[in-house]
Amino acid sequence: MLPLVKPYIAPRDEMMPAIEKVLYSGYIAEGEAAWNFEDGLKDFLDNPNILAVQSGTAALHLALLSLNIEPGDEVISTPMTSEPTNTAIAITGAKIVWADVDPNTGLLDPESVREKITERTRAIMLVHYAGMVCNMNEFNKISDETGIPIIEDAAHALGARYQGKIIGSNSRFTCFSFQAIKHMTTVDGGAIAFKNPEDVAPARKLRWFGLDKKVSRLENDITRAGYKYGINNLTGIIGQIQLKHTQEIIDQYIANGKFYDGTLKGLSGITLVPYYKYTEPSYWLYTMKVEDRDNFIRLMESINITASPLHHRSDTHSVFADSKCDLPNLEDWYNKYVHIPCGWWVDEETRSKIVETIKRGW
Repeated sequence: MLPLVKPYIAPRDEMMPAIEKVLYSGYIAEGEAAWNFEDGLKDFLDNPNILAVQSGTAALHLALLSLNIEPGDEVISTPMTSEPTNTAIAITGAKIVWADVDPNTGLLDPESVREKITERTRAIMLVHYAGMVCNMNEFNKISDETGIPIIEDAAHALGARYQGKIIGSNSRFTCFSFQAIKHMTTVDGGAIAFKNPEDVAPARKLRWFGLDKKVSRLENDITRAGYKYGINNLTGIIGQIQLKHTQEIIDQYIANGKFYDGTLKGLSGITLVPYYKYTEPSYWLYTMKVEDRDNFIRLMESINITASPLHHRSDTHSVFADSKCDLPNLEDWYNKYVHIPCGWWVDEETRSKIVETIKRGW
């Protein structure tokens, strides 16, 4: 069965010698290999203000901590995402306020967000779901008009672009995941990108217990308790090797996504997702709306192709019960959307087979 997601690992002759060198170096904690990976991310994301962390969830949590989000505050978010987007908010004690999605894209709807803003709103958490970029023109306006900072959850969107520039420096915080199945994996890992250089140093201390690594541990004074969110040298060296291939791998996702955009357009039973002006998706998952989704999934299974909605809407979890509200656009979207394989493992023959099968109907 062709999987919906699959990790890319650089060739053994590149990866294993580098891992062994670090593993038996006598220094496997955070050090030069970790810092060099962080520098590589700065180059890739065209942003000098980057911190590598243990996970995308750690990145989201650091962004919220940087804003001093706490009980009594509200964070507007979307249920159309993987669970960590919103569990990261929950652990701060803040209330999640659900905004609805655009029923055409499944992405957070700026107008719904406007309606949910109160005097207690401290941040807007938006998600570039499946590699599609949110309507940043409108979200930038909201942030500029209200002063409410935006946290971009770009766990699905490494390599996506807005106004021709790679995602990672538009909003005050942008968070990435390098978990096993993302565009680029370090086995586990993530990063937080900052728009404002002054946000980096406090977050760096929160990344390591509240300690300043530039000062001797014997001379340090913790003024705010932090977390163990840094990466180690093993993660760092894996990341360095993976980065050498990342753009090439992302380009394969994009090539497959654009192929589907062109060949599935206008087919009966399918509604393609429109992409917002000035945005370019990185197609982590190829996303569309289909009629009779269950039969569509069975059709794909008949040719050994995985198709699935993959994610469970977050607002149905008991932990978020206090935030429950009517989201009619999400209802429409959630019952129809589906993903098909789009990544580096989908060759030209396979993607053509997928399209020809869909054309026959289900």
